[in-house]
Order: sequence, then C-alpha cells, then structure tokens
Amino acid sequence: MSAHCMLTGAQPGFGNRISHSHRRTSRRFDPNIQSKRYWLPSEGRHVRLRLSARAIKTVDTIGVEAAVARIRARGVKV
Repeated sequence: MSAHCMLTGAQPGFGNRISHSHRRTSRRFDPNIQSKRYWLPSEGRHVRLRLSARAIKTVDTIGVEAAVARIRARGVKV
C-alpha cells in the first residue's frame, strides 16, 4: 500500500541521510498513515479510510460526512 492520505493527499517526501562522515544517501519521509473505520450514517455502512494522523483530527472537527465529501471531491473512491 502506498503511503498516501485519502483526505489531505499527504505523500512521502524525499531527502538525504547524512552520515557522520557527511556522505549522503537517499531517504524517505513517510506521513503517519493510519487505517480507521468510520460509520457513515447517510449510506448506512462503515467506511475504512487511510488517513494521516493530522487528517484524523480534521475528521473529528468537521465530521465524517464532510470529510467523505472532500475525499470524493478529490476523485478518490470511498
């Protein structure tokens, strides 16, 4: 599974590891992706969303219905 957030679109960033001798090698900064299950009252079913930790806080603030609407507006299937 790719490390992408369904709500915010957060994806891995890339950079360099720098050793003590200052050699640079490639590294990857992954977002904190969690799989969370929410009850969607309008459809009468549960949905499983892959969200970053920041997006989970956003869902708690705006509600699951608004969050799913934003996800679908981005073109992601729920």
